[in-house]
Order: sequence, then C-alpha cells, then structure tokens
Amino acid sequence: MTAMAASTMAVAYEIAEKDIATLQADMAAGRITAVELVKAYEARIARIDGSGPRLNSIIALNPRAIQDAAALDVERKARGPRGPLHGIPLLVKDNIETADPIPTTAGSLALAGNITGRDAPVVARLRAAGAIILGKTNLSEWANIRSNQSFSGWSGVGGLVKNPYSLDRSACGSSAGSAAAVAASLAAAALGTETNGSLVCPASFNGIVALKPSLGLVSRTHIVPISHNQDTAGPMARSVSDAALLVSVMAGSDATDPATGDADSHRRQLSPDLASASLRGKRLGVIVPPDATDVGRLFASTLARLQAAGAEIVQIPEFKRPPESGSDETLLLEFDLKHDLNAYLATLPPGRPKTLADLIQFNRDSPRELELFGQDFFEAAEARGDLSTPQYQEVLARLKPSMQALLDSTFAQFHVDALILPTAPPAFRIDLVRGDNRTGGSSAGAPAIAGYPHLTVPMGQVKGMPVGLSLIGPQWSDGTLLLLGSAAAKSLSARRAPLFRRSVESGFANALDPIPHAH
Repeated sequence: MTAMAASTMAVAYEIAEKDIATLQADMAAGRITAVELVKAYEARIARIDGSGPRLNSIIALNPRAIQDAAALDVERKARGPRGPLHGIPLLVKDNIETADPIPTTAGSLALAGNITGRDAPVVARLRAAGAIILGKTNLSEWANIRSNQSFSGWSGVGGLVKNPYSLDRSACGSSAGSAAAVAASLAAAALGTETNGSLVCPASFNGIVALKPSLGLVSRTHIVPISHNQDTAGPMARSVSDAALLVSVMAGSDATDPATGDADSHRRQLSPDLASASLRGKRLGVIVPPDATDVGRLFASTLARLQAAGAEIVQIPEFKRPPESGSDETLLLEFDLKHDLNAYLATLPPGRPKTLADLIQFNRDSPRELELFGQDFFEAAEARGDLSTPQYQEVLARLKPSMQALLDSTFAQFHVDALILPTAPPAFRIDLVRGDNRTGGSSAGAPAIAGYPHLTVPMGQVKGMPVGLSLIGPQWSDGTLLLLGSAAAKSLSARRAPLFRRSVESGFANALDPIPHAH
C-alpha cells in the first residue's frame, strides 16, 4: 500500500462512536492499522480538544504512541494479536503513572515535569494486552481533595474541562478529562479513578459508562493516592462491553497492594457473556423513588422499561446512611491523605515535593494554584496525627463496617440483585463565583465507603444533558453488575453522541423569544 493510499484510508476511517470490537475487527481485516488509528485520534483531539470546542480534556499526548503502534502492527502481522486490546489507543487519567516520557502531575504545577519512568500495574496489564497509551487526561487537581471549595474538572496544569454536551456546564470530577474525552470519541476508552464519586459522576454528566470496581480488584500502586480505604481505578467507556473488557484486563493481585490479595480469584467472573445478558427474573431494588422532577420522571420511565424487559422492580422503603457517616468519612480521608500522600511523594524522583507540607508551601508560593480556591482540606489533613491516633482508629472501626452492614442487610432482606437509582442530576452550569452548584443527591457515597462495586450506564437526557443510571452490588459482584448493566443499557438505548453546544439554552432559542403581539 502506498503512503498516499494509507493516508487516504486514515482520513476516510471514521472513529467517532466506534467500540473496541469494531476497531479490532477492522484492524484484523486490514481496513485500518494501529498507526493510522493513533493518527486519527490525534487529529480528532487537535480538532476538538485543542481547538474548536476546546474541551481541555487532554493534558499531554504520548510522543511514543506512534512508535508503539508501529511495533504492534509489525507484531500483529508476524504473530497475530497479543491480547484483546492489541492496537487499541487508550487515555489515562493524569494521576496514574505511565512509563512514557510524559509527567504524572495530578493536575498540580508542583508535579510538572514529574516523569517517574514507572507503569502503574493497571497500565502494565493493559500494555501486556496490547493497548497503546495515547496520552494523559485532565482532572480535578489532586482528584478534588485539595479544598472543599474546589472546582470539578479544574487543574493548574490543564485548566477547566468542559462538558461536550454543553460547553458552559461541568464535566464533574475528578475524572473529568477521561469522561469528556471518551464522550467525544477522543480515544477508544480511558482510565479514571474514584475515592467517592470521581468515576461515576463524570460518567453520568458526560453520557458514558463507568465501573467503580470492588475495592481490591484493581491495584492502586503508582497511582497518586487519597485513601487506601476507598481509592480505586476503573474503566470509562461508551459501552458496557468495552468497560467490561478493560476491567477484566486491569484486575489482578499485586504484591505491593495488600488490598488486592483476593483479586486473582475473582477475575474469571469479569468476563461474562454480555451478548446473552437479560433482566428477566432479576430483582432491582429502588432506594430513591421517582419524584416530580425531570430526573424523577426520567427514572420512572426507566423503571417501566426495565420492568418491560423482565426485571422485577422492588421498592426499598427505607435506606438511610448512618447520620455520622459524612463527618466520619471526612475525618478518615484527612488522616489517610496525609499518610498515603506522604508515602507516595517519598518515592518520586529528586526535585519533587516530598511531603504534604511541601505541597502546601508550594501552593502558597504559586499564585495560579490558589487563584480560584484554597487548600483547606490539605491544611486540615496536615494538622492530623498518624494512623495510630485513637480518633482515627475509632472511625475506621465503625465507618466502613456500618456502611457494609447497611448494604448487606438491604441485599439480603429484599433479595435484590442490585440497587438502582439515578447516578446524579444533570450537569450544573460552570460558575466561578459560587463554585460547584450541586443540587440533588448522589449515588456514590454508600458503595464508595463500603468498597462495593458501582456501575453507571446512560439512562437518558434532560433537556439535552445526560443522566446516568446507577447499579450497586455486593462486594465482588462486579461481573453480575456488568451483566445487569449490559441488559439495562440495551433496553434503554440511551447513549447519544455530544453536539458540543455552547449552552443548553442555545437548543431552545426560539422558546426564549417573546411571541410577537397580534394586531
């Protein structure tokens, strides 16, 4: 094939909305190569992220991506694909280390130039399956933990991520860049992380699928930490099948992360037969009943469709988190952040901050870092003692067990396969004066604290803005949730590509004009 013919193929190949199975089939058939695929995504990134809508979802592109793709093309020709992700370009949230010559910054100027030369085990597993690391995505700086007044999706390094469905609205956080990039088809899929809501909220706001895995299913080594009690990485994709494929590769025990000791024994259930997924005979527990809001009406129609697909909808009359869980979680995260971040920073190359105290001082000396909001959470964490402090031990002994008991008793009493509710309200408008204007509840807290799996799939839209449907299951029920989510997604068919509108109001321009007076 001539260079001109190859170039024409790359230009003609449409990557938008294509899933991994289609990309693999097209590479196997010779319709596209991994090199051409990388170039096509890079061109789309330049057109949509770097100019045009300017989503600010990408912090850095991997300069080795073309080289890696070329090697994989040669390998495919010589020996066939090495794994299910052979030649598939993925994006990685910029708090997850990769061995590429690009820094891992957590969005902070304090880590600009922080090239560690290390692959996080989750990244190493993806590479072993043939994935190409296309680049790093923007995020809420320090995964939204620096301040209680932080702006979701903003970082000192990357600026503010915009929502591709309405550019004046939030992409949520902290995995904002990964969600917006996947929604806009800037990669086949992406990695995000969550401590409480940072995978599922951005996925809901951006109309995609995300799985927060069971705590301990996926290694956290070489990922910038907040809390070893709640942190996990997870896949973000446009389909349940792609999310399932990624997590089946990512999962596994890691000797350097004790929480993953049982992960290998649970990997097999992560590859269910999604093609045969069905809701028939499945019991889904509703813990937040539909109300008279737009989201409530959407949820009510969703329940009717799930019921028509064979699910039994079970009303849960009472599901209340322990009243002290919010303050307990805040305290636990403050202690964990100081301990875990200090341990992580100590492993970085010379010239980087080595402690949380160093970061606090760096921010004080860096006007851009504190221009929009402060670092009150950092300062509160720095004032805490070590993990042997009795106050921490008391909270540790009651917080997670009480949340697990609430969930376990609900699953057992009502014999439900999963709990369901809207993931989050539609994306709020970006407001630099009032900050994150969140209204309505969130589905993330209980499974985040308990360490249980949480899947969100597109449920529909409210005035053109996506809303997700959450499915929450017991520990290690990730495979079951993927089956249920796949069946639900098929029955709802709610995924819609973004239109990159300037605002929601631009879609209702005529309705905003007065009716001319009749004469």
